[in-house]
Amino acid sequence: MIEVNELKPGVTFTMDGELYKVLEYQHHKPGRGKATIRTKLRNLRTGSTIQHNFISGDRVTDIRIERREVQYLYNDGTFYYFMDKETYDQMVITAGTLEEVRPYLREETELAIAMYEGEPLDVLLPAAVELEVVECEMAVAGDTATGATKRATMQTGLTVQVPLFVEVGDVLRVDTRSGEYITRV
Repeated sequence: MIEVNELKPGVTFTMDGELYKVLEYQHHKPGRGKATIRTKLRNLRTGSTIQHNFISGDRVTDIRIERREVQYLYNDGTFYYFMDKETYDQMVITAGTLEEVRPYLREETELAIAMYEGEPLDVLLPAAVELEVVECEMAVAGDTATGATKRATMQTGLTVQVPLFVEVGDVLRVDTRSGEYITRV
């Protein structure tokens, strides 16, 4: 058991028989009374997100997550298929669970999956992924004193602000935590 004051983004726990991951955390202390902890939680089984307020001093049951190295294979629109790199077993995760990581997934990407009691729950992306530019705006020369940027669409549908020299066909390294351009590969 952990106190809700110890929650932070990324922590997983059980509440009312469901598994949740903390997406956002705010500690609010009014002038009188107990503090309120406002959280945004994602149900790891269904993929739905909820807002939940805790009162300081409440406790939740934390869980231990097992980490498995996998390779992303493909998706069929409803399910995403991954292969365990040690046992070569295939794992299936619903599209709703992967809503935040979908724009960074391309076939053969190596990543990790969080598992609880043999059930795949969440995808843990590497810090950066390499994606190919399939569409970008035309570069306009001119007011570039402040580091002008343009929009580029990656092969997965992700839209990123990039420098003017980036062209269609370039492979870019993109930060998976912020969704920002890092460098051209």
